[in-house]
Amino acid sequence: MDVDTPGSSAGRRWAPEAGYLLHGAFFLVVAGSVARMWHLGGPLCPYLIALNLLLAAAYAAGLAFWGRLHRWRAAWLGGLLLLWLVLMIVAPAPVRPAFAWCALPLACLAVRALAPAAYLGVIAGITVVLAAVAAMQPGGFEPDSAIAPIAGVWAAAALFRGQVRDTELRQRLIDQLHGTRSELARQQRAAGVLTERARLAREIHDTLAQELGASRTLLQAAERDWPTRPDRARTRVRTVTEALGDNLVEVRRMIADLSPPELDDHDLAAALVALCAREQRCGTAAEVCFRSLGEPRPLPHELTATLLRVAQGALANIRDHAHAHQVTVTLSQQNNEVTLQVRDDGAGFTPGRAGTAPTRGFGLPSMRDRLQAYGGALSVASTPGRGTLLTGRLPLRPAESTLLAVTG
Repeated sequence: MDVDTPGSSAGRRWAPEAGYLLHGAFFLVVAGSVARMWHLGGPLCPYLIALNLLLAAAYAAGLAFWGRLHRWRAAWLGGLLLLWLVLMIVAPAPVRPAFAWCALPLACLAVRALAPAAYLGVIAGITVVLAAVAAMQPGGFEPDSAIAPIAGVWAAAALFRGQVRDTELRQRLIDQLHGTRSELARQQRAAGVLTERARLAREIHDTLAQELGASRTLLQAAERDWPTRPDRARTRVRTVTEALGDNLVEVRRMIADLSPPELDDHDLAAALVALCAREQRCGTAAEVCFRSLGEPRPLPHELTATLLRVAQGALANIRDHAHAHQVTVTLSQQNNEVTLQVRDDGAGFTPGRAGTAPTRGFGLPSMRDRLQAYGGALSVASTPGRGTLLTGRLPLRPAESTLLAVTG
């Protein structure tokens, strides 16, 4: 098992459940020893109390600056062990058993700070010291008094090592999960790029390519007619000029759809307000308005872009097919779902009947694919002569819901 390193996950954190208890026990033992020596008195009492306080201060300082010690952790641990050894040797006999229990947190520190071979050597040395101190007691060596702290040291070290290993394993799994989610997001973005390319190819083929081909044919015919039928040739040229004007408008719409400046701040509500204003100016309907239900909160960029694309596609279909007087775009955000509705009072159609659904713009299949890529869904309710209601829903993952709650 690797030792803590400055950049490792293990080096950034302790095993808190056992760590706090062991540190608390250490300071309680030191405080009890100070109180006991103060009660016993004697010429060495001030010096022993000072050593106790120095040991506690050094221990606390190491914990406070653990993340900055790095390669100095071994030296810091060595200083603690040296102070503890001095206290075990010079302390009065009645106080030594209490100091023996300081070996438990010190052994756990060795497990945390050193490589396996090194911390096993430290724990073996602590075992020797505990056995020697037990042999130095006035009543002679008593195995029972030595076995308890020695067994406690090895058991605590083993349990702490197991908890450290579990903590490191959990951290590795969390890191892998984050990596997997990042890769999934990257793949989703790549899939979105491919989908957008396919959509653009369909758009260009169905509009610009066909119109340019027809214009080329008309110009070729005008060239043939010019010597003998100039009036008819001029009519063909005027037709091409008008068609090219329409194509220019179409290109500008595509550019606006591809790079809406409202998304620079990832504010979907502001982007939809600007989109509705633009569509009203373009003549999509006499009135194109936006409503927001619930408290507006920032959304992840991929969800913002998806919903904006759906709104653009729905309004493009209305512009070309619905002949609507009023259009309402509604954005609703809940804790675990965001909903976009586009309602118009136009011509409507019969959902599900071949050839009746509008296919201009992003198209219903493209809208549905965009939403399904993020776990969402699209529903369309329409009646001929009574308008259409398009509803797109996107679920928010738990992490995104928490983010919305915090930022709200």
